[in-house]
Amino acid sequence: MSAPRFDHAKDRAGELSLVQSAPELAPDERGATLATLVRRELELIGEDPMREGLLRTPERVAKSLAWLTRGYEQDVADVVGSAVFEEAHSQMVLVRDIDFYSLCEHHMLPFFGKVHIAYVPDGRIVGLSKLPRVVEVFARRLQVQERLTEQIAEGIESVLRPAGVGVVVEAEHLCMMMRGVEKQHSTTITSALRGCFRDAPATRDEFLRLVHGRR
Repeated sequence: MSAPRFDHAKDRAGELSLVQSAPELAPDERGATLATLVRRELELIGEDPMREGLLRTPERVAKSLAWLTRGYEQDVADVVGSAVFEEAHSQMVLVRDIDFYSLCEHHMLPFFGKVHIAYVPDGRIVGLSKLPRVVEVFARRLQVQERLTEQIAEGIESVLRPAGVGVVVEAEHLCMMMRGVEKQHSTTITSALRGCFRDAPATRDEFLRLVHGRR
């Protein structure tokens, strides 16, 4: 968790006040503070937060943000737990088409798509359901796709210590689709290759063929 900080914000009376950063607040206080900020945001865009359809919107948005950014309170070791097993298997293990949803840190708009993860064990394997959980740890934070891809690879490498890890992320970004250039059919692809996936061309080619070959 980052060090505590204080940010300046205008309250409803227009007076400058200090708002304590979220890590220093209890969960209930954090939710209430978020709801207050959302209510003010509605006012600033010209809406009436007291009209029927918006009365509970600040609380809903606060709960939604808590859910969508819950990865800040998780780490890879905790979600993997004891699901690492001694095993002599030394060939590639691939889990493809893992759905993910994240928020772009530049505009806080969603980006979403598929993650493909492969690793070559070095005496240890991990329960298959834990790989999507590793994705969730990092996707449920404010992100850029490039960093998300590297963090997933690093997380798997840290708990499993495999001979190699390969991660490919394919995503569509609403910050490109809803605003700005408004391009509706573009896909961004990023990769992170570690160990034998980076150093052994045959392993890298097999991984990329298995990920993309069906298309």
